[in-house]
Amino acid sequence: MAERKRNGMAARLCAARGFVIDMDGTLVLGDRHNRGLKPLPGAVDFLAHLQAKKIPFVLFTNGTVRPPRDYVGKLADAGLAVTEDQIMTPSSVAAEYLKAKGFSRVMAMGGEGVAAPLAEIGLEIASPRDAKNIDAIFIGWFREFAMEDIEAACEAVWGGAKVFAASLVPYFATADGRTLGTSCAIAGAIEKITGARARVLGKPAPEALAMARKRLGVAARDLAVIGDDPRLEIPMARRAGALAIGVTSGVSKEADYAAEPKARRAHMVAPNIGAVLDSWRRS
Repeated sequence: MAERKRNGMAARLCAARGFVIDMDGTLVLGDRHNRGLKPLPGAVDFLAHLQAKKIPFVLFTNGTVRPPRDYVGKLADAGLAVTEDQIMTPSSVAAEYLKAKGFSRVMAMGGEGVAAPLAEIGLEIASPRDAKNIDAIFIGWFREFAMEDIEAACEAVWGGAKVFAASLVPYFATADGRTLGTSCAIAGAIEKITGARARVLGKPAPEALAMARKRLGVAARDLAVIGDDPRLEIPMARRAGALAIGVTSGVSKEADYAAEPKARRAHMVAPNIGAVLDSWRRS
């Protein structure tokens, strides 16, 4: 039975018509400030395999330290050749979502990686220090935040602003080990004070995978999603009916995947993305 299941998942991997691939802990590792990206085993070969087969893919990071265009050079330095259109961040999702929902003036809690995609789509951006007439708050990578920023966000919430965050997971993978996620910390402080819980627009939000599917032009059942966190990529993929593949090269180990409820568990777990490619080639 187990062998039949493995063969079935391998066949589904071979039949995938599009890929959504995590970055930190799956393709690359950087330092605690998301700099100095280095490829993980098999990362370069995996993308080359997709490109040779002309299978579309997007790299989807939950990080907002830089806008998508700035990842192109950083990834090229790590040997990964991609275009700006092949990179997604939570800010990419937030830009389309907030625009479609009719928000206009957004408090961007973070730097260029948080604000630039929002501004590019035509939203009016305010910093926490310029927090007047705010419709929405979007929280991302913001290690420099201070109490004044938290206070400004709370005042905006009390004034009617809705709260959105890149991620609510507490940490992500780096070469130095686990590093705390600032959007989780800031959103937690705002919720504690105001009672307003942030809505996630990065992984594992359905809106995030919907945007990836739209870019790829691939139905969810024909997608393969690869990531290193059983709380992010895996439930996002399972909820949509996509193939969910976990790797243990980042924040999680096999026991972490096995501990998840059966309906949220990865279809496949591999040591790294290179091992996923090996399985694909054997099949």
